[in-house]
Amino acid sequence: MPEEAGRDTVHEIIYHGLCLGEIKPDSRRRFLNIIAGLKEQGAEAVILGCTEIALLVQQDDTDVPLYDTTAIHAGRAVDLALREG
Repeated sequence: MPEEAGRDTVHEIIYHGLCLGEIKPDSRRRFLNIIAGLKEQGAEAVILGCTEIALLVQQDDTDVPLYDTTAIHAGRAVDLALREG
């Protein structure tokens, strides 16, 4: 988890940008800096736990594995819907 300043930045990017439909290069840069900082602290992956984050950063933007919870949940829902029996 990011330190308090990083959490504040994530909150600001999500609620004052992404939720308003604003995808800004500066927000992407700031978010990727947070991911890089987490990697430096030993993080092996990052969970994108808010639906809007995947609009801003994708796996091609970083070498840190990203887990997009929206895609994971949607994929599981499809699997369950298509399961026989």
